[in-house]
Amino acid sequence: MREVLSELGQWTREGEEIAIATVIETWGSSPRPLGSKMLVTRSGKMAGSVSNGCIEGAVFEEAQKVLKSGAPKVAAFGVADETAFEVGLACGGHIEVFIQPLSSVHRQLIAMLDRNEPATLRTNLITGEAELIKGTPQGSELAKREGDVFVEPFRRPAQLVIVGAIHIAIPLHRLAKLMGYRVTVVDARAKFATKERFPEADELIVAWPDEAMAKLDVDSSTYVVILTHDPKFDLPALRSVLTREPGYIGAIGSRKTNQNRFDALRREGFTEEQLSRVHGPIGLDLGGRGAEETALGILAEITAVRFGGSGVSMKAVRG
Repeated sequence: MREVLSELGQWTREGEEIAIATVIETWGSSPRPLGSKMLVTRSGKMAGSVSNGCIEGAVFEEAQKVLKSGAPKVAAFGVADETAFEVGLACGGHIEVFIQPLSSVHRQLIAMLDRNEPATLRTNLITGEAELIKGTPQGSELAKREGDVFVEPFRRPAQLVIVGAIHIAIPLHRLAKLMGYRVTVVDARAKFATKERFPEADELIVAWPDEAMAKLDVDSSTYVVILTHDPKFDLPALRSVLTREPGYIGAIGSRKTNQNRFDALRREGFTEEQLSRVHGPIGLDLGGRGAEETALGILAEITAVRFGGSGVSMKAVRG
């Protein structure tokens, strides 16, 4: 929903009649995950995608029928390899899309997402009735189908907290913004944490890491990257996050550097379980050693942790 939130807000204000199409089931070679959305207006506007362009035309036509009748429906596309090409599923596959008119519950959800409040939407695929619940369940942030009910958790926007406004942090904050993260950059050195160096950051905090972290909401949608590579900054940053529950903690530095950090934290009473949550050395090994390649490796590891990926080549993935 967040990927079409801007269009939803604008078209709602303009009084457009809007249908929402949602991917609720996939088999085989489906190009978009469960929960992917496409908007269609009575006047012919479109936003979002349920198939990266494969079946958008067919979904548009079905959405127009839904807007005319006011009744929600499930539309199925694709089956076998030899027939799938007709609807754009060139590799074979099957997609089910639930199409419904925008409702008052959706308007409530839009308002909650605008306020960055977590919510869960439960939609009955038979009647179209929807229930909005504050908060999200523990665990996966992915949408899922439970019989005739489609469940969509909407957590707070993923937040990347970068501790240490060093050179690597510059491409990292840009990549994170491109990936949809809200980015906060923390550094006690004012000359490092500047808008000129980090023009796309949502927030710059000039403070010691522990002081800054105390002011931030940290939960499973928060991803913390410690780039300072200096014990007087690293240790306060690690102390402040190890007692909380972020979705990811990463610390730059060699194995020896990280071992020295862990030894110091053990002496302070931190447990092996707590220390095992730190990804250090940080990032996936992509081969390159430049700032951009290092930033990409860090964000790649965060993405794998966030979505439960293996981090290996897709060629090696089975199933």
